[in-house]
Amino acid sequence: MSARPRTGFDWRATPGLAPLTVLVLVFLYAPLVVLIAYAFNASDLAMVWGGFSLRWFEKALSNADLRRAALNSVIVAVVATVVATAVAVPAALALERGRRFLARPAAEAVIALPLVAPEIVTAIATLVFFSAIGLRLGIGNIAIAHVVFCIPFALLPVRARLRDMPRDVEDAARDLYADDWAVFRRVTLPLLMPGIVSGATLAFIVSLDDFLITLMVAEAGSTTLPVYLYGMLRLGVTPEANAAATLLLAASVGAVVAAYFIMRRDRHSRL
Repeated sequence: MSARPRTGFDWRATPGLAPLTVLVLVFLYAPLVVLIAYAFNASDLAMVWGGFSLRWFEKALSNADLRRAALNSVIVAVVATVVATAVAVPAALALERGRRFLARPAAEAVIALPLVAPEIVTAIATLVFFSAIGLRLGIGNIAIAHVVFCIPFALLPVRARLRDMPRDVEDAARDLYADDWAVFRRVTLPLLMPGIVSGATLAFIVSLDDFLITLMVAEAGSTTLPVYLYGMLRLGVTPEANAAATLLLAASVGAVVAAYFIMRRDRHSRL
């Protein structure tokens, strides 16, 4: 009787890889653990432990400037997510389900450019363009820049989902006399929903955490939370900055967890 073939990756076949992986993960996540721990520090000094306390969270939440910056970040992230996702879905359908056209490689290159180009280059180019056309919309400048930057992040999961979707289901709906809109609304869109949610979540997090582009295009009165935190850190690390950064991290993690449960509920509802 032949042995059953093994599937998956065998850690024992590569000695030393598991400890190296653990060291890499510790190197990546240990600073976050330290940041979160010192956000609950009762001492006035950021890196001197003085006991457990929530007073720096209370101080951060009572800071009117910090709340205004956080509200700006949420507004920009929501606008960028909605617009980028609304653009990404038809773009993915055109690239994966549409007819072939001569400019398709150029279109794919333009869409992927924000992923390839260094962010500082994108930030400077955006600043120069806005200055050249005299665009001064305050927080609108940040929203427009984030929409352009977030489109590829919203597009990639949707396009990957389309590649995994069999065309037979859509063809079967057409054989049952469904028009293109009915096929999209009743077949394609429900099957695309996990990719749409993933892309929207990724776009929201990228916009919420963006610093370089926002720093370049933000005008007075339109500061977002990452830029505000940078301004706080220029005078040194403080427990209030640790608390504010922890809240920003919690918002990002919360968005990922919410997207996970949404996709899980959608998957169970179809079973």
